[in-house]
Amino acid sequence: MKRFICILMLLAAAPAHAGPRTGANYSITTDTTDSGGGRTTGGGVVNDGSLGGIGGISSAGAAVAKDGYAGQLYDVTGLTLTAGAATVNETATVQLGARQSLDDATFLAVAANSVAWSVVSGPVSGISAGGLATAGVVAQDTPATVQGGFSGFTGTYNFTVLDSIPDNFGAYAADGIGDDWQVQYFGPNNPNAGPGFISDGSGLTNLFKYTAGLVPNNAASTFLLNNAPVTGQPGQQQITLGPTFSDRTYTIEFSLDLSGWNTLGPAFPGNGGTQIITDTNASGPHKFYRVSVNKP
Repeated sequence: MKRFICILMLLAAAPAHAGPRTGANYSITTDTTDSGGGRTTGGGVVNDGSLGGIGGISSAGAAVAKDGYAGQLYDVTGLTLTAGAATVNETATVQLGARQSLDDATFLAVAANSVAWSVVSGPVSGISAGGLATAGVVAQDTPATVQGGFSGFTGTYNFTVLDSIPDNFGAYAADGIGDDWQVQYFGPNNPNAGPGFISDGSGLTNLFKYTAGLVPNNAASTFLLNNAPVTGQPGQQQITLGPTFSDRTYTIEFSLDLSGWNTLGPAFPGNGGTQIITDTNASGPHKFYRVSVNKP
């Protein structure tokens, strides 16, 4: 008869030990893992753990990390809109963007094509689904406001459309007069603002008054040009002209018989008031003067 002897060897489980862990801002001494869990502390770090579960909480200062979550918890508090620039030239485009504002003072970017875009006010001719806003035509620098909506929140963004093309607005386009000047004195699309129209009975056209820097609907706003002999200087004449402006240049021209004109000297900038130019060669029975005004 054969006999089998079975020997069962039991090995006592030795407790598992971990080594100490240290860092720039913390230190955890050697700890022991047991079947019931426990707490490990070190410096500003506290760890509560358990073998029996999958969760625990570790804290250090104001930071809290929670096992079982992919990242920190936060709440969305609003929607902030952004743009590639605070100003945009008329007829040009600007890219809009959006981001969610969070309660921990951070932001989450939002894809522009996920936002519902709209125009609140101002010269914006349209916004694409991807947030590309197109500026309209303006007669002067004009503010605009756009709006975006995402996940129950809305935000607005303000920018300025610049009058970068001086002569392209509505009925005033390409008539030789700045749109801002016509809108200032006549309002939009007024036929009385045309370049050849004399709006105040002064005999001066709108184009001349615009070029000379005068008020078009005020007959008293006129341009002075006269000449007089220089006292004690025979054969010299003083030519007085004004008002003059620093953003314009002036050229005095003369003629002996009105059949042709010559320049008295080089063009000169205005000084903001009346100017006097002396012609040192004004001998002869007749000499006529005129002034050419140039507004760049």
